[in-house]
Amino acid sequence: MKLNYRLIGYLGISATLFLGCGATADIITTPIENIDTSPLKITELTEAEKNNWGHLDLQNDTIPGMAVDRAYAEIIKGKKGKKVIVAVIDSGIDIDHEDLDGVLWTNKGEIPNNGKDDDNNGYIDDINGWNFLGDTYDEQLEYVRLLASGDTSNPRFEEAKALLEKETQETLQTKQNIDGLLQQIIPAKAALKKHFGKEDYTKEDVIKIKSDDEALSQAKNVQLFLYDRGLTLEDVTEYATQFAERLNTNLNKDFSGRKTGDDINDISDTGYGNGNVKPVKKSESHGTHVAGIIAAERNNGKGANGVANNVEIMSIRAVPNGDEYDKDIALAIRYAVDNGASVINGSFGKSFSPHAEWVRDAIKYASDNDVIFVHAAGNSSENVDVEPNFPDDNVNYVEVSNTYIRVGSLAPKYGSKMVSGFSNYGKQNVDIFAPGSEIYSTTPENEYDSKGGTSMAAPGVAGIVALVRSQYPNLTAAQVKQVILDSGLPLNTKVVVGGDASNIAPFSDLSKSGKIANAYNALIMASKIK
Repeated sequence: MKLNYRLIGYLGISATLFLGCGATADIITTPIENIDTSPLKITELTEAEKNNWGHLDLQNDTIPGMAVDRAYAEIIKGKKGKKVIVAVIDSGIDIDHEDLDGVLWTNKGEIPNNGKDDDNNGYIDDINGWNFLGDTYDEQLEYVRLLASGDTSNPRFEEAKALLEKETQETLQTKQNIDGLLQQIIPAKAALKKHFGKEDYTKEDVIKIKSDDEALSQAKNVQLFLYDRGLTLEDVTEYATQFAERLNTNLNKDFSGRKTGDDINDISDTGYGNGNVKPVKKSESHGTHVAGIIAAERNNGKGANGVANNVEIMSIRAVPNGDEYDKDIALAIRYAVDNGASVINGSFGKSFSPHAEWVRDAIKYASDNDVIFVHAAGNSSENVDVEPNFPDDNVNYVEVSNTYIRVGSLAPKYGSKMVSGFSNYGKQNVDIFAPGSEIYSTTPENEYDSKGGTSMAAPGVAGIVALVRSQYPNLTAAQVKQVILDSGLPLNTKVVVGGDASNIAPFSDLSKSGKIANAYNALIMASKIK
C-alpha cells in the first residue's frame, strides 16, 4: 500500500521530560491541520490482520494499532533488555498454556508444595502468584451485595435497588430473546443440512437458496441473520448460559459465592486463598486472554504474539465471574508490589465500591514503590468523569498516584467508528486509548480466541510499559507513564462516542492525552530522556 507521507512529522515533547541524545528515528504523528484526509482502509481485514491488528499501525497499514511490529523491526531489532515482572490481577491464568508456559514468574524464595511460607511473605506455596478467590467462581455484583446487606443507610441504597430491578428485567428479556433464537436455529440447521446434504455449506450457498418451501425459507433467513452478526450456534448457546448465570448468581440477592472463610470487611484478615492460580473451569478464560496480550511468546510459530518480549507474568487470581471484592484487589496490588512486579495490569472494574479507599491506598502504594498500574476504563459506554467507575486514583480529581494509567478501547477500523461502542471515556479520568475490540489471544487448554473490551486494551498498554521498562530500566515509573501519554499518536478525527450515532465528538476530547498508544513512538521518546 502506498504510504501516506502526510502522517510523518514531529511530536512536541512534554516539558516534564528532559531530553538528551538518543535514537535518531522520527516519532510518528499526525498533521495538526486535518487527519481526516488520511486514506481510509476500505477493504476487509485479512485473517492475518484480524489476528494481529493491534500490533499494526496507522501509517503503514491504515489500521489504528500500536505500531508494535514496527517497533520490533526498527527499534528493538533483537535487543531483549532487562527482565520485567508484570503482575496480571484477573481471573485464573492457564499457566500450562503452550504460549505462556515460557513467560511465567516463579517465586524463587518458595519451595513448591511443602506447605510452608518459605520466603515469609505471608503466602504459603505461592510459586507463580496467589489465588485470593480460593475455589470461588461465581459472585454477585457489588450493588447486589449492598442490597443483600440491607444497609438502607447507605446513600446509594435506593440507586442500587432501582438498578437491580432495571437490570433484572433487561437480562430476563435478553435471555428470553436468546432462548427464542435458539429454538429457531436448531430446526434451521437441520433443514439446511437436509437441503444441501452436508453441514459445511457457505454463506454464498445459503444466499443462493430459492424455494417456495416456507420452512427452508425461514431456515435461510435465520442462518443469514447469524452470518451477518458473526454468530454460530455455539455462540448463541454460550450467551444463553451466560445470561442464565447472570440471573442466578450476579443479580441474585440470595446467592453467596465466597468460600475463603475470611472477614471481607477486615483488610487485616489476610493469608486466605491458595497458590493455585489456574482457572477453575475452561470458560474462565479472561485472565489467560489478558496475559497473552501482554506476553504470549513471540514468533514461536504458535497462535499469538504478545506485545512484550522479555517479561515474566505474575499470576494473581482475584476477579470472579461477577464483581471483585475491594479487599482482594487491594491485597493483590500490594502482593504484586511486594514480590517484585514493576507493572500491574488490572482489567476489571465496577460502579459501586464500598471500600474504594483500600484499593486507592494500594494504588498509591504501587506509585510510591515505582510500580505502574494500568487499568481498563470499563465497558459501559459512559463518561467516567461523570459516572463512578472503580478503582480510581483520585478523590475529587486530586490524584494520589502519578503512575496510574486508565485505558479506553479502539476498534480496528480507522474513522468515525474507531472508538469501541462499549468503551468508557473521559477527558479527565481516561488517559489514553488502545486496541480493544476483536483482540486475538490465548485461552485455556492451548486454544486461542478473539475477545473485546477495555479489558483487552489495558494489557496492550501494559505490554508497551513493560517494553519501555525493559529497554530503559533507569527511567522511573512516573517518567514511563509520561512517555506513554506523550508519545501516543494524536488524532483530531471526529468519532461516534459510546456507540451512540447521535453523539459525535473529536477523538481528542475523549481522554487526557487525546491519543492512541504507540510502542514505536514510546521507545524513541524513552531513548531521548536523560
